[in-house]
Amino acid sequence: MDLFDDLSASSDALVPLVVDHGLNLLGAIIILIAGFIIAGWVAKKVTRSAGKAEKFDDTLVPVFAQTARILVLIFTIVIVLGQFGVQTASLVAVLGAAGLAIGFALQGTLSNIASGIVLLILRPFKVGDAVNIGGTFGVIDQIGLFTTEMHSFDNVGITMPNSKVWGDEIHNLSRFDTRRIDMEFGIGYESNMDIAMELIKKILDEDERVLEEPAPLIAISEHGDSHIGIRVRPWANTGDVWPLRYHIHKRVKEEFDEHGISIPFPQRDVHLFKEN
Repeated sequence: MDLFDDLSASSDALVPLVVDHGLNLLGAIIILIAGFIIAGWVAKKVTRSAGKAEKFDDTLVPVFAQTARILVLIFTIVIVLGQFGVQTASLVAVLGAAGLAIGFALQGTLSNIASGIVLLILRPFKVGDAVNIGGTFGVIDQIGLFTTEMHSFDNVGITMPNSKVWGDEIHNLSRFDTRRIDMEFGIGYESNMDIAMELIKKILDEDERVLEEPAPLIAISEHGDSHIGIRVRPWANTGDVWPLRYHIHKRVKEEFDEHGISIPFPQRDVHLFKEN
């Protein structure tokens, strides 16, 4: 009877403990699930609301959405720990120590976050800009806290760490409304330079995409080994740069062929001297 009484007494003391902690665990799981759902909903809500705002820059939308999601998750974790009696002061101390350890372990990640913040503050580019970052050409899709997402001109996805983006030379091809197109054409020494330059000027004058101001430059740039170089520098709206460049190259070849202006292949004169 003594053993039965002891087991009965132990079970009477254990059942409330199991029930109490079981309910806390169940409540913590429910809070976690609800927190993740709410965090996702808040992030989507921020994205939709910011996207509809005309004065809100698209570059900042994903950052605000990510920040809102992280804040909701942190709040959720604090509530879950509170379910198990963890005090706020103790939690802050633990988070501080953990943050210090994580900071040393994740220096590269923290560098990406710092670089992402700098990119958002200084704004060397925005979503939709065509850029050249350290020799990588593409169009910006998103600037996040850790990485910058972009796609190449042939539609290949590119993910670059923010620290690499900020550490490299950034060329923003879309920053200004107009750009200069630099081209070089070579003609043979037997061809008439003035006629060649007049033909190029006619091509530029006939194309409405070529801006009148600044005025295009057409000038002799060099006397090469086998050609005379003509430098051509028209200005155009940024969106017309590449179509106009391709068109001018085609038209120059057509006009040169029609008027007998030669575009020579590389050649070299070799002189042989006979020794006595």
